Amino acid sequence: MCLEAGRGTRGLIGCTQPRRIAARAMADRVAEELGSSLGSTVGYQVRFRERISPDSYIKFMTDGILLAETAHDRNLDAYDTLVIDEAHERSLNIDFLLGYIKQLLPRRPDLRVIITSATIDTEKFSRHFDDAPIIEVSGRGYPVDVIYQPVGDEEDGRDPGNRNLYRGIGQAISGLGRIDPRGDILVFLSGEREIREAMRYLDRHGLRNTEVLPLYARLSAAEQRRVFHPGPARRIILSTNVAETSLTVPRIRFVIDSGFARISRYAHRSRIQRLPIEPVSQASADQRMGRC
Repeated sequence: MCLEAGRGTRGLIGCTQPRRIAARAMADRVAEELGSSLGSTVGYQVRFRERISPDSYIKFMTDGILLAETAHDRNLDAYDTLVIDEAHERSLNIDFLLGYIKQLLPRRPDLRVIITSATIDTEKFSRHFDDAPIIEVSGRGYPVDVIYQPVGDEEDGRDPGNRNLYRGIGQAISGLGRIDPRGDILVFLSGEREIREAMRYLDRHGLRNTEVLPLYARLSAAEQRRVFHPGPARRIILSTNVAETSLTVPRIRFVIDSGFARISRYAHRSRIQRLPIEPVSQASADQRMGRC
């Protein structure tokens, strides 16, 4: 829409994403929709990787990249439009960007800023940005059945590690196979190690006509692309919380939610950033449910 409105001529249309995997996937998708190759009209920049050319009009990037650019481009003159996506995540990067842009707008009256999110308090954001107009893009919701399945046998409380969890996932997959043997399944797990262990567990059970795929931020771009181009076989995608809001995996019929995620926390005593495994919030559980 920005491109059709004539933006992107005096400077780039910049769009920030909270995660690298999302910035790459979004750039890929928009380039495909515009019928151009990635890196020409549409490019992206994340840490350690960049595909953009002097002819680009649209640039996807992580919020950290844009924040770093403010050090050498104080007025962000490289851009004529900025889209700050997933603003509800309220990370330090996003909050710093919103504060910086608020101070920058009086100096750059030509700059257009769009803040997008599915779940933010739009009235508060509008007031903060001098009563900015609110645009609602309504989607279509479909009813989702939620089934609660206890994990593990109560009498076997000594089961080490995550074996009960993987067994529970296997049982859930079997149950869902009876509802629709061809329906793709998205499984939310807390981290890369849990995904690898779950893959080994499912491989031992030899699921027929089924492809088991991992999805996490450190995967190569080629492996990530496999998730977005489904083949004829049923797919079981084992993902971290990157598939919760950052990415939309096509053709998902069922979601299995372990209820846990690795959450970034700052430890005041040790003064280090930690990634403990914690239960997800109700809002995150609802987001996961909505993936199907």
